Amino acid sequence: MANRTITLTPKVEKILMELGGNIKLARLRRKLTTEQVCDRANISRTTLWQVEKGMYNVNIGAYAQVLFILGLEKDLLQVATDDELGRRLQDADLEIKKRGLRKR
Repeated sequence: MANRTITLTPKVEKILMELGGNIKLARLRRKLTTEQVCDRANISRTTLWQVEKGMYNVNIGAYAQVLFILGLEKDLLQVATDDELGRRLQDADLEIKKRGLRKR
């Protein structure tokens, strides 16, 4: 299977950059050095730098681990909790196509 390059929309890039900035601010507010966070999260300084820049090519596990070290892991539970569009579609009772049988 060939590797694919992800192309992000400018809006998504901006959101990731803001997320990274928020993570960096949280680290600085806690007066933690990059070395401390890297050691505790078991990631490299380069990975932490990428997380704090909001880069898309970083494994989501690295983001989660850094959030855990900062005591913010529960923030991940807020993602998609209030799915207004999904609820509207559900309320409209739209038919969802079921996956076909596998070919052998």
